[in-house]
Amino acid sequence: MQPIDGDTIVVMYNGEREKVRFLLLDSPETSHPRLGEQPFGQEAKEFTTNLVENAKKIELEFDIGPKLDKYGRLLAYVYVDGKMIQEELLKKGLARVAYIYPPNTRYVNQFDAIQKKAQKKGVGIWAIENYAREDGFHPETMDTDSKENKSKDCLIKGNIGSEKIYHTPDSPWYEQTKAEAMFCTEKEAVKAGFRPPKR
Repeated sequence: MQPIDGDTIVVMYNGEREKVRFLLLDSPETSHPRLGEQPFGQEAKEFTTNLVENAKKIELEFDIGPKLDKYGRLLAYVYVDGKMIQEELLKKGLARVAYIYPPNTRYVNQFDAIQKKAQKKGVGIWAIENYAREDGFHPETMDTDSKENKSKDCLIKGNIGSEKIYHTPDSPWYEQTKAEAMFCTEKEAVKAGFRPPKR
């Protein structure tokens, strides 16, 4: 039994070592090739590790749709000693409801309700304003105060496309740049992994 991340483990299934991706869930990454380690990624991984390593019994429940994802991983609801890991991660604010692909949606309403409670309590990923959103996790929001306060006097726009690029007000692309992060200084933008545009 071996966790890879907060939302993926390796189990013996029908005599084979199989990767299992938790259905309807996304936890922050610990070792993503592009994103690296994200806030709460390590906590999510440790939480899942503790659950699976101390479990007497691990069970997989499949939904009515595809059993495998495009990476060949099993897609399942995972139970340790009768407790569903997805629910436990959501309660602790160590994952968000995501990757909702019908017809694999058996517990989506249940998960949404648990997530709303965690959001209300402001636990885990919900403790950081704007970090967990519909489209994923946004660690760049962590060093900033709220964007509103920031944008009043911090005018450098950070844009995340295929690369992270920042634009100062004198950049020719400044006006049409959609700001996904705001910085007060170029040094701050560079520290967050952004580079200036190529002239």
